[in-house]
Amino acid sequence: MKKKLTIILAIAAVLAVIIGINYYKKHKQGNVAQEGYFHIPTGASYTQILDSISPYLKNVESFKNVAESENMDKIFHPGRYRIVEGKSNMQLVEMIKNGNQVDLSFRIGDFGDVYQMMGRVSRRTELDSLSFIKKFDSIAKSKGLSNAEDLKHYFFIDTYNFFWTVTPEEFFSKFEDQYNKFWTPERVKLQSQSGLSRREIYALASIVYKESGGMKDEQRTIAGLYLNRVSRGMKLQSDPTVIYAINKDTGFTQDIKRVLYKHLRHPSPYNTYANEGIPPGPICVVDKNSVDAVLSPEKHNYLFMAADPDRQGYHRFTANDREHVKNARDYQQWLNSKNIR
Repeated sequence: MKKKLTIILAIAAVLAVIIGINYYKKHKQGNVAQEGYFHIPTGASYTQILDSISPYLKNVESFKNVAESENMDKIFHPGRYRIVEGKSNMQLVEMIKNGNQVDLSFRIGDFGDVYQMMGRVSRRTELDSLSFIKKFDSIAKSKGLSNAEDLKHYFFIDTYNFFWTVTPEEFFSKFEDQYNKFWTPERVKLQSQSGLSRREIYALASIVYKESGGMKDEQRTIAGLYLNRVSRGMKLQSDPTVIYAINKDTGFTQDIKRVLYKHLRHPSPYNTYANEGIPPGPICVVDKNSVDAVLSPEKHNYLFMAADPDRQGYHRFTANDREHVKNARDYQQWLNSKNIR
């Protein structure tokens, strides 16, 4: 009896080892052949998941066995997932069941048009651009605005992280929260002291941003200059507003490197050579610093500015129109020397 019991125990031990080895191979052993990313769309089927992940696996059948034994064929979440070499079936199953997707970085730049921005952003999301844009129009209308373009002031230039599955509502909510946090009681007080509306502040901030090329060094100086012109009833005469006006009317397809006299005559309420006062809205998405520059401008008597050919990205400022003519001529000659027509 002892001998038989010993044999039975030995067989059981061998079987346990075999079962353990098989379990380890299926559940714990690395089964990822190559690294990459795969997507599980909203409403995807279990079969679609297998099709998406199979190219990265050494043994598809073993993954399928583990997935089904762990109910992953019924419990999974949409998303963009990173698959890493050496990961086991169990690790992959847990990742998908828990919805541990990876996020994406979005760079919100100085887009002149919200629709243009949404088109770019939507390329990195689950939704197509048309659906994304339609949702943004709905969000704007729910706020009593005409369309998505009227939401431009909610956005700031920066890099943001979102999931591939982000909805337009979730996307906008992040920026709305940021906007509300930005407008602290201190900034609201500065706005009140400026005598400008929120729309006018963003319109001027967009001009400041474009004129400065995004460089922060001169933004408060530029803001002070344009506010000086506003207080004197002078036209702002900002080249970026002309470029924006033309591009807005032509679908943002033109690359205007040099503003010419023919451009200055373009009929548009945004053309500050043709119209007095502040434009009806921002000409681009702005950064926080340019808004702060308008709220806390540098105090000086400058009325004119021209790009400085000796310091790329900077300007020459003056309160003297004759000196400005000379500065402008120097820059025009520099453009000619570079054959920028």
